[in-house]
Amino acid sequence: MKTIVANPPLNATQLFVLQTFATARNEQEREELTSLYLDYIQQKLDKSANEFWDSQNLDNTKMEELMYGHLRSSKK
Repeated sequence: MKTIVANPPLNATQLFVLQTFATARNEQEREELTSLYLDYIQQKLDKSANEFWDSQNLDNTKMEELMYGHLRSSKK
């Protein structure tokens, strides 16, 4: 059997995720673990998006301007 070596080696977090998923005994457990992991990622993304929104003093009016405004500069 050929051994595959990751290059670069996996970090502790990557190994933990692999080991956690390796404990799944069936497809249902794998799906439950996947759901937990995706919920965690979604929470992190929501938090980052909210922090960015707050740091830029964004509101719905500003977002409308960004979505529909003409942002390109004219050629000179």
